[in-house]
Amino acid sequence: MRKFKFLHRAGLCAVAAIMTSVIPAYAADLTYSRDIAPILQEKCQTCHNPEGIGPMPLMNFQQVKPFAGLIKDRTVSRVMPPWHTDSGIGIQKFKNDASLSDEQISTIAAWVDAGAPEGNSADLPAAIKFPSGAEWQLKAQMGEPDLIVSSAPFDVPAGGQDQWWGPTAKFAGMPKDRYLRAAEFKAAYPLGKKVVHHGHVTLSTESGRRGGVPLARYGVGKSWEIFSEGTGLLIPSEGTLEWNLHYAPISTAVPADVVDVGLWFYPEGYQPDLITEGEVLFKVDGTNGRARGQDILVPPNSMQVLEGIHYLDKAATIHSFRPHLHMRGKVMSMEAIYPDGTREMFSQVNKYDHNWQIAYIYEDEVKPLLPAGTILKFTSVFDNTAENPINPDPNQWVLFGRRGVDEMSHAWVGITYMNDEQYETAVAARRAAQATLTLLDD
Repeated sequence: MRKFKFLHRAGLCAVAAIMTSVIPAYAADLTYSRDIAPILQEKCQTCHNPEGIGPMPLMNFQQVKPFAGLIKDRTVSRVMPPWHTDSGIGIQKFKNDASLSDEQISTIAAWVDAGAPEGNSADLPAAIKFPSGAEWQLKAQMGEPDLIVSSAPFDVPAGGQDQWWGPTAKFAGMPKDRYLRAAEFKAAYPLGKKVVHHGHVTLSTESGRRGGVPLARYGVGKSWEIFSEGTGLLIPSEGTLEWNLHYAPISTAVPADVVDVGLWFYPEGYQPDLITEGEVLFKVDGTNGRARGQDILVPPNSMQVLEGIHYLDKAATIHSFRPHLHMRGKVMSMEAIYPDGTREMFSQVNKYDHNWQIAYIYEDEVKPLLPAGTILKFTSVFDNTAENPINPDPNQWVLFGRRGVDEMSHAWVGITYMNDEQYETAVAARRAAQATLTLLDD
C-alpha cells in the first residue's frame, strides 16, 4: 500500500488558493445555464431544494441570481459545500465527496464577477427530482426498508439548552438473526430535521457486545450507511432498543418528535464474506486508564492537543472516518503505525465544524487494509480562541461534557475485522486491481 507522509502544516488560506488558481480561459462566456447549473445540481441541490435542509432553494436561475454574491463568498472560502478534510493529506477518494474542485470554484467566481448572466435555457442539464425530506433517501437505490423502528415521542422545547432523549423499547421484529445491508436514520420532516443534531440507536442483548449492536448512527451530514457488497452487520432477532438522541432546540417548539430508522437486510440465510462492526467509537481522550474526558481541559484563549492510541490485535479494513468534537474542535486526524514501523496518514479533518457530523466514506479501492498489530493513532486539536468562528466564548475554561459548549474527543470509525486468510485475500485482490490499472494507464 502507498504510504503518505504526515505533514504538520498550517492550512493555506482558501481564498488565496482560489485567487491563484487558473481562471477558465472562457470566463467572459460563462453562463448559468451551461456552466453553473451543472455544478449546483451535482454539489448543492441535494440540500438546497424546496424540501432540503438548505436555507434557500437553488434549483433555477431565478432562485440563484439573488444569492450569486453569497454563493461566490461561501464557495471561495470553502464554507460550502460542507467538506472538511485536508485535500493535501492522505486518502482523497470518497464515495460521498461533496467538495468542489478548484476549477469549479474558479468558474463560479468568474461567472459572478461577469455579472452572473443566465445564458440560453436550452443549455440547462436535465432536471433531477430529489426525494422529499419526508421520504427515505435510500428508497431509489434500496427500495422500501425491510423493517422500521421508531423512537418514543419527545417534546422539544422552544429555545434553551441542549436536550437528550434516551428511551428504550423491546425489539422482536424478526424470527431469526439477519445480516444488515444498509440503514437510514430519518428525523421527522420538516421540524425534526432542524432539531435532531445527532443520535444513535443500538440493539442490546444479554450476551451481546458491549454497548450493543449499532443499528444506525446519525449526525447532520450523515444519515445513512450502506455496507460494501459481501459485508454485513449481524442483527440479533430480539433484544432491547436503546436510543440516544441529542436535540438542539430552535425558536419553535417541536412537540412529539419521533425518529424513524429504516433497515435493509440481506436475504434470509445469506452469509456475507465479511462481518462488520459498523461504526465503532475510538477514544481520543481518557486513554491509558483515565476516565473518559478527564484529560480535556482547554484554558481560555488557548489550544489543546490530545492523542489516542489503539492497538489492533486483528487485521481490519476501514470503511469510513467520522470525527466527533464540539464547538472548540478544530482538527482530527487518523493515522496508522504498521508493525514494521512505517506510518500512513489516512485522513486529516483540518476544518472541523461541529454544525456538521460528516462521515468520510472511502472508495472501495482505497479503503485502508491493516494487518494485525497495527496501531491506530488519532490526534485532536481544540481551539478555544477568538480565531475559532463558532467559539461561543473564548474566555471560558472548557471541560468534557455532553453539551455543545463542552467538549468531547472521539472518532466513529467504520471498521470490519478479518482473520489472516481474509486479510491476505483482500491484499492480493488490491494488488491485482492496482496492477490492472497500471497496465491500462500504460
